[in-house]
Amino acid sequence: MGDDLVFYTNPMSRGRMVRWMLEEIGAPYTTKIVPFGAQMKQPDYLAINPMGKVPALTHGDTTITECAAICAYLADAFPDAGLAPPPGTPERGDYYRWMFFGAGPVEQMVTMKALDQQVPKGKQGMVGGGSLERVVDVLDKHLQENDYFLASGFSASDIYLGSQIAFGMMFGTIETRPSFERYVAQGMARPANKRAREIDDALLEDDQPPAG
Repeated sequence: MGDDLVFYTNPMSRGRMVRWMLEEIGAPYTTKIVPFGAQMKQPDYLAINPMGKVPALTHGDTTITECAAICAYLADAFPDAGLAPPPGTPERGDYYRWMFFGAGPVEQMVTMKALDQQVPKGKQGMVGGGSLERVVDVLDKHLQENDYFLASGFSASDIYLGSQIAFGMMFGTIETRPSFERYVAQGMARPANKRAREIDDALLEDDQPPAG
C-alpha cells in the first residue's frame, strides 16, 4: 500500500515517544528495529535518516525524522484521532507553542543537564532555554493550573512533553515535582501508553542474552 506506516526505532531510544503516538492514532504500522552502532550508519538507513539515529517514520513516499515533527505529522495525517486542534484556530497557536517549547528549551536544557554543562553566568540570554530552572518552572506553573497543555484536553503536545517530563524525572534531568508526578501518572494510565510500553519492554526482553 502507498500509505503504509513504517516505524524505525530502538526500544532504548526516544522512539518510545513515537510508539505512544502511533498507538494513540490506532492506524496499523510496521516496526523496524535499528540496532545502535554500525547499523544506524549503514547507507540503507542513512537514506532514511542522514543523521544516523532513531526514530524515523515513513508514510508512503514521505519520510519524517525528529520526535516532535513525527508526532505533529501523525496528528495532522490522522485527524480522526483528535490529537491536534484544527489549523487556523486560536488553540492551534497554543499547540505549536508547547510542541516547540518541548523541542527547543526543554530538549536543550535537559541535554545540557545530562552532559553536566552550565550556561555561563551572564550568558543565559543567548540560550533559548535560558536555564533549566526557568524551563522547569514554566512547565510546573502550567501543570499546577491545568490538566493538559491545551484547554481542550489531551493532544500530541502531551505525548511529546509528557514523555520528556517522564524521562527527565526517571534519569534525574528534570526535578520531581507534585504537578509532574500527577501529570505523568495521568498519561501513563492511558491505554495507548500502556500498549506502547508493553511492546517496547517486550522488545527489550527479546534482545537480552539468555541467562547462564
